[in-house]
Amino acid sequence: MRLDKYLKVSRLIKRRPLAKDICEAGGVEVNGRLAKPSTPVKPGDVLTLRLGERLIRVEILATPDNPKASQAKEIYRLLPSIQPSQEDE
Repeated sequence: MRLDKYLKVSRLIKRRPLAKDICEAGGVEVNGRLAKPSTPVKPGDVLTLRLGERLIRVEILATPDNPKASQAKEIYRLLPSIQPSQEDE
């Protein structure tokens, strides 16, 4: 599944065009590498999203095409995130 579509179906980002824009601006990493909107993702991949001051890390558990809103939080697992200020120390 494409990264931009995954971000939308997981409800991590509300709209696919917004997910595309964030990816193109360098705000998303897949397994530690900057990712384009078309980057393929699969279960086991770790996503790091930079949304303003927030840093969100998730592990992909599943890549269903159209999960229901109630199932969206079941397709990823939140991971502890390292804040940018902690990386400098």
